[in-house]
Amino acid sequence: MRASIVIRALNEARHLPDLLEMIKLQRTVDLDVDVEVVLVDSGSTDGTIEIAQDYGVRVTNIAKSEFSFGRSLNRGCAFSTGDILVFISGHCVPADYDWLQNLCRPLIDGKAAYSYGRQIGDDESNFSERLIFAKYFPDSSDIPQKGFFCNNANSALLRTIWESNPFDEELTGLEDMELAKRLVSQNMSIGYVANAAVFHHHRESWAQIRRRFEREALALRFIMPEVHLSRFDVMRYVIRSVVGDWWTARRNGVYSTSKMEMLRYRWNQYLGSFKGNNEHRRLSQKAKEKFFYPHNSDKVEQDEWLKPVRRTSPHES
Repeated sequence: MRASIVIRALNEARHLPDLLEMIKLQRTVDLDVDVEVVLVDSGSTDGTIEIAQDYGVRVTNIAKSEFSFGRSLNRGCAFSTGDILVFISGHCVPADYDWLQNLCRPLIDGKAAYSYGRQIGDDESNFSERLIFAKYFPDSSDIPQKGFFCNNANSALLRTIWESNPFDEELTGLEDMELAKRLVSQNMSIGYVANAAVFHHHRESWAQIRRRFEREALALRFIMPEVHLSRFDVMRYVIRSVVGDWWTARRNGVYSTSKMEMLRYRWNQYLGSFKGNNEHRRLSQKAKEKFFYPHNSDKVEQDEWLKPVRRTSPHES
């Protein structure tokens, strides 16, 4: 059996060496799989392709004019040869040497058709984003899970499933959730694997953060058309989430992100979400809280990993 690790990349030279080094160090004897790595590049100019080639990665390209998140993944899947398709962002790095086999195990054991793993920030991550990671990627696995949340920054899919259910190439984002929703409607299972964790390094400007949430909210309109975010929701959620972020940071002794940076992050998050989701449709308060309000349980707020932790090399993960 073969696992193909598919990496979408645009100027990922900063973290790609750590990612590829950790892929080389993965333990796979328990699963009896061999591994190939495929990179789908959309116009890198920072040496990303050269780094990949130095590690023996198979490289294919997609023009910026053709790019969509779903199309680039479909291109990489078609270019690959594996029985299991593993997706990881070019700025994510596995947290340990069992990441790959833990992520693939539910698929091989027949417990899920599509799995995704935990994502963790670091000291350089905005603390507000680390709380978002904590909400959607807790420390307990859920196999199979309820619902169709999924994230392709760290996920795995059976090739046979992809062949009959390719990614939607027209969406502006959330191609993972759209596919997961289709699979659930076909009575297939999604699995969340907490012990298949990656460090997710986001280095974005405020405008990039705003655009990311905007395109995801735009895609969510097609996946869940009943979801609507009003101006009142934006103001209320910004205030509540910022106050919650400040309180949680103080409680955990985190000072790597200033109060103003947390405020700016939440403002751009909800402004982008509002812009992407601007159709006037009714939505229950419960659904609004689930998809737009970043509330975390008391347990999440006390998680040890929220406290300062610095990682300087892949071997220290």
